[in-house]
Amino acid sequence: MVFTETNLKGSFTIELKPFTDERGWFARYFCKKEFASIGHTKEWVQMNHSFTSKKGSLRGMHFQLSPFSEIKLVYCISGSVFDVIVDLRKNSNTFLQWFGAELSASNHRMMYIPEGFAHGFQCLEDNCGLLYHHTAYYQPNVEGGIKYDDPVLNIQWPLDVTTISARDMAHPYLDKNFKGI
Repeated sequence: MVFTETNLKGSFTIELKPFTDERGWFARYFCKKEFASIGHTKEWVQMNHSFTSKKGSLRGMHFQLSPFSEIKLVYCISGSVFDVIVDLRKNSNTFLQWFGAELSASNHRMMYIPEGFAHGFQCLEDNCGLLYHHTAYYQPNVEGGIKYDDPVLNIQWPLDVTTISARDMAHPYLDKNFKGI
């Protein structure tokens, strides 16, 4: 695995280095020792799988509040997505900045998302599957969200949004007094 820190401190893209032969390929996507090299020491306590069928569909932008903040590891196992994270940490030098990267089944790239970040993605093709690893259990009463087209963030989504849930559409825009999480 190759860890590359993004412009948002503590977040990384992770490139898998598959071993290939006539059968196909094999790659490790988690090793406790290798993740310790970036400071990751927490246990993964929950793993989820999402499937999104339509190109242009968007999920996000989601986060959990303290004390249930979570680190996420996102891996695309089918299709391709534009994965986006937003730094919501109140004392961060990159507060309210975003980073996006293409994750796909063919590029073997993952996104490591620290606590205090919002996360979302847009499908770049039909039939996208993502695996999520979480260091905290899902707590609906402390879940937060930001509307995907918030003008303060000005996220540059690559496609027009074709499908979004009513729940994600109902996320608020950032309040001018938002101080972070």
